[in-house]
Amino acid sequence: MLGPHLTLDLYHCNKQKIGNVEFIRQLLMEMPEFIGMHRISEPQVTEYDGREGSFDRGGISAFVLLAESHISVHTWPFDEFASVDIFSCKDFDLKKAQFFLMEKLEAKKAEKNFIIRGKQFVKHYPHSVEKAKQIVAKERKKVR
Repeated sequence: MLGPHLTLDLYHCNKQKIGNVEFIRQLLMEMPEFIGMHRISEPQVTEYDGREGSFDRGGISAFVLLAESHISVHTWPFDEFASVDIFSCKDFDLKKAQFFLMEKLEAKKAEKNFIIRGKQFVKHYPHSVEKAKQIVAKERKKVR
């Protein structure tokens, strides 16, 4: 597998927190280290005030690039809702990530979805050294 992808839809969040650009920036500064990952960029945070006549009343969209992949956050303060994606090329503690986000955003409810991405990717780029050795040996036999 390439890696786990966790999505969390968080309900009844603290409106002030999820509507605060600096709070979301700080969240993306702290979270990678908390779950054992490494930031390779500063968080990119954009506030959107919505459009007149649109159902979208605005919020914040943000992401941070990681050596392991990325974390993205989208918020709708008016609706007390936040959506978070964490994609990684290595395993991480899903419960720890969910706990961190629910606590920081003061969410009362979470819907969690989890998928394994790149299931075929491992055939070409395995994480296991032993598996990599087997693939290389097999390919060398083909070349002879």
